[in-house]
Amino acid sequence: MQAVLTIDDLPDGALDAAARFHARWLPEIRTVLEDREVASLVLVLPSAGYDHADWRRAAARDLARASAPVRVNIVGGGSEADVEATLAYLGDAPGVTGQYCPLHED
Repeated sequence: MQAVLTIDDLPDGALDAAARFHARWLPEIRTVLEDREVASLVLVLPSAGYDHADWRRAAARDLARASAPVRVNIVGGGSEADVEATLAYLGDAPGVTGQYCPLHED
């Protein structure tokens, strides 16, 4: 089963967003990852500036390593249709884990 957790309350600044992600959301993420039914977790984050890419990539990579064999990926931004298409792709891509997928904003 693929679980999806939408996180939409992150500050605009990269440092503040990373701090809130880890303080507020990491405990909930770990709870989801402990569910034996979950084979994949996708975190859906809002669009953000280029300065957010490093912490998002690191979070995806480190969560995936710590949670293997459960797959963890992060999707950022994009339209609802783009997010849904990416979720469908990730749901059918058992070899994809630890990736940050920034989606194009129209």
